[in-house]
Amino acid sequence: MRKIFLQILKIAGFLALGFLLLFFAFRGIALDELAGTIKRANFWWIGLSLIFAVVSFFSRARRWMLLIEPLGYKSTFWNTYHSVMIGYLSNFALPRLGEVTRCVTLGRREKIPVDSLFGTVIVERVIDLLMLILIMLVLLFSWMEKFGAFFGEQVLMPLQQKLVDAFGGTWLFWLMVGVAVFATFSLLYIFRKKLSKFAIIQKIITILKGVVDGLKTIYKMERKWEFILHSVLIWFFYILMTWMVVFALEETSGLTFIDGMFLLVIGGLGMSAPVTAGFGAYHWITSRGLVFVYDFPLELGGAYAILAHESNSLLTILMGAVSYAILMMWRKKIPAKTES
Repeated sequence: MRKIFLQILKIAGFLALGFLLLFFAFRGIALDELAGTIKRANFWWIGLSLIFAVVSFFSRARRWMLLIEPLGYKSTFWNTYHSVMIGYLSNFALPRLGEVTRCVTLGRREKIPVDSLFGTVIVERVIDLLMLILIMLVLLFSWMEKFGAFFGEQVLMPLQQKLVDAFGGTWLFWLMVGVAVFATFSLLYIFRKKLSKFAIIQKIITILKGVVDGLKTIYKMERKWEFILHSVLIWFFYILMTWMVVFALEETSGLTFIDGMFLLVIGGLGMSAPVTAGFGAYHWITSRGLVFVYDFPLELGGAYAILAHESNSLLTILMGAVSYAILMMWRKKIPAKTES
């Protein structure tokens, strides 16, 4: 009962933070003008955006299959795909819960150790981070004056100011971090034999071994080029998914593919915030990016953020719910087949 209460409290806390960020995102916006802009949108372009999103889901499932094969296991495409979608659905309950959920789901379906699957997810996250950094570098080299100014003034400077306000200077913060890390590793090394007797430490060691196994898979992979191709395709479809939404609004329809890359990057920063599915954080940074870089009205930036985020969220919830229902039906059919 206590665990359920704590889970509900966590979900409520993240939702409250998301609504607070939504308040800041739309503070000062004329809501009637915002609603009018959304009503004028061409939703055929939103539909095309969602088609690219669906293709990226399939590509992500296939890429995960390629990472799993070197572990000595073979997962079916549909079990892998449904597990990915259930993971996305879980992120609407708690941030980053999806990584664990999809590993547990696929592990049960295909009898694969969850710790090893979690290691492959770590590899995916590293690859995705590298792709995001690559896209950001392309942006900075293509239009440093605008994109560089936005990242510097709207992202890096606020973070630096928070560090200065909290610790009186960034050097003090990093000194404290260094001392804390050194002290932690020193204590772990000194008391390693005693700590290894605790069940939670044994579990952490097992998870770390699974992560190492997952990292090794990229070297053992037979179809490395297919893995690279899907890594590129996933982010290419992400850019198209983000870019198509600009054509839904007449005022933003002149934005180019490069601009779609910029919207993807800043949207990704918002989605990585510790809130449920990026609610509030995505809307704030995306709308401000459109205002800062392109000098669009704030109402227009807010309308784009709503169309892009809410359409994708509804699609993800729908497809995740369908995947969950399908796996539940398959689960019920398995015992019947066994008995027969």
